[in-house]
Amino acid sequence: MSANTRPPVGLLSYETLVHAVAGAMGSVTAMSVFFPLDTAKSRLQVDEKRKAKSTPVILAEIAKEEGFLSLYRGWLPVISSLCCSNFVYFYTFNSLKKLTASGPGKSRPGKDLLMGIAAGVVNVILTTPMWVVNTRLKLQGVKFRNEDIQQTHYRGIFDAFSQIITNEGVGTLWNSTLPSLILVLNPAVQFMFYEAMKRKAGKGGKKISSAEIFVIGAIAKAIATTATYPLQTVQAILRFGQYKGDGKGGVIGSLSNIIALFLDRIKAHGVLGLYKGLEAKLLQTVLTAALMFVVYEKITAVTFKVMGIRNKLKQ
Repeated sequence: MSANTRPPVGLLSYETLVHAVAGAMGSVTAMSVFFPLDTAKSRLQVDEKRKAKSTPVILAEIAKEEGFLSLYRGWLPVISSLCCSNFVYFYTFNSLKKLTASGPGKSRPGKDLLMGIAAGVVNVILTTPMWVVNTRLKLQGVKFRNEDIQQTHYRGIFDAFSQIITNEGVGTLWNSTLPSLILVLNPAVQFMFYEAMKRKAGKGGKKISSAEIFVIGAIAKAIATTATYPLQTVQAILRFGQYKGDGKGGVIGSLSNIIALFLDRIKAHGVLGLYKGLEAKLLQTVLTAALMFVVYEKITAVTFKVMGIRNKLKQ
């Protein structure tokens, strides 16, 4: 292969696959480290009777009432969903990035935002059923403060899929799709800020350190999470499947459920009730995203370095 010949750019490129695998591995590593924070966040979002306290207090209460291992309840389905979700997102985002590249230095925040939204839509459509199942498994067997919440009895991921389809219909697997589609703004905004800050930090060919990547990833995720958190709460409640709504189907039904959940939350807890669990969510997502980007960047850098050496050997 000559020096001027470049491999074809497309959806099935090896480079894009590396980004997808690195993104999936980074997210799995980071979520495993900070998983108890996700447990605290889920309890506060779904269980309206649980008082909003500091994250360490919530974690201590859960561990005391249900045992230390309950902090990791639902780890496997969450990790499985997260791995698939981030693989799809990173693959789609980097495929679009390659396809729309018009030369060096042409990336812009607006373009990054649009690519992030497109990648998010693909991700939501393909992976929402897994997130619905993992939310239920994660909260199965939990000692809720709210006695109106009915316990589920799933024997695992495949049994959960089977029971939901049999008892509630296939469409239930796409519960929360509308808020999830709106929430594609979260990772889209995150990636827009991340790419913009990374470009600025690496201006003039400067090498970006792991510490800088960690801080950049944390800031980007904090901005995105704070802006979209109320809708994330609605998303979690709809995925859990306990909210019955008005019985309407389709987009109108989904919109009315979202509005009703917002109003119910404000009526019960005030406007700040929409941000119940935000502290735990920020701790979890910011730290998870920051660590994920560090692992992601390290894996891609090492892999491409090895690929570069192999390419030279082949020549």
